[in-house]
Amino acid sequence: MATTKELQDFATQVRRDIVRMVHAVQSGHPGGSLGTTEFMTVLYNEIMDYSKDFKMEDPGEDLFFLSNGHISPVWYSVLARTGFFPVKELATFRKLNSRLQGHPTTHDGLPGIRMSAGSLGQGLSVAIGACEAKKLNKDNHLVYTLHGDGELQEGQIWEAVMYAAGNKIDNLISTIDYNQAQIDGMLDEVLPMGDLHAKFAAFGWKVLEIKKGNDIDAVREGLLKAKKETGKGKPVCIIMHTVMGHGVDFMMDKNKWHGKPPSDEQLQKALEQNPETLGDY
Repeated sequence: MATTKELQDFATQVRRDIVRMVHAVQSGHPGGSLGTTEFMTVLYNEIMDYSKDFKMEDPGEDLFFLSNGHISPVWYSVLARTGFFPVKELATFRKLNSRLQGHPTTHDGLPGIRMSAGSLGQGLSVAIGACEAKKLNKDNHLVYTLHGDGELQEGQIWEAVMYAAGNKIDNLISTIDYNQAQIDGMLDEVLPMGDLHAKFAAFGWKVLEIKKGNDIDAVREGLLKAKKETGKGKPVCIIMHTVMGHGVDFMMDKNKWHGKPPSDEQLQKALEQNPETLGDY
């Protein structure tokens, strides 16, 4: 098990990767990527049981589906730095003929990616299918998903939420990135979601909360607690409170950074706040 310091160093380097990738092509989504860095760091370094010898078939390992695919920079960085593909490939982000497109795709065979993501609301449905396949195959491994809170405005999410509880999909842990900001404004300004904890509970899910979603230890504790709730007849939802743009002071809690690249000067400020720890690509 890695130390908190080691995980924090990993997360800091991921933040550097995110801002550099988005800056290089002046395109991409830094805000949500920065806000979920601790989650993705802990998930791939501590929580999931997976093979780096990637195959689309998934016997005997945990799976992860990124439903809000626009935060691909954080996922690509974590996949590269945990050994799925060379770190230097991060320099091809969003470029022509790259495997690292703005939204994850499967047709180029990028290791770690099992679902094309971009149309919001679909990831939970795909994950439920994977969960049912694992049950049919007597595979006790788990399926994880990540969703944006604004994504919950999609109706398909709630059909899947209802289906998962009704069919006792209890090998599923779905995390909501609850930063309360989306591309067009704050969540409550665009379309208030009300009490998400009460909503998921009313649909029949076991609901947990991570109040400090940008704290390594809190995320680790929350995910470990969620794992203990699997296999009990209910799908598990984690409402994870994060700050959009966390780790870069001028981006924090500002929805305009949902999909805005930093300028040259802003990039330097962001990198100064996140010193190199594992080596840049």
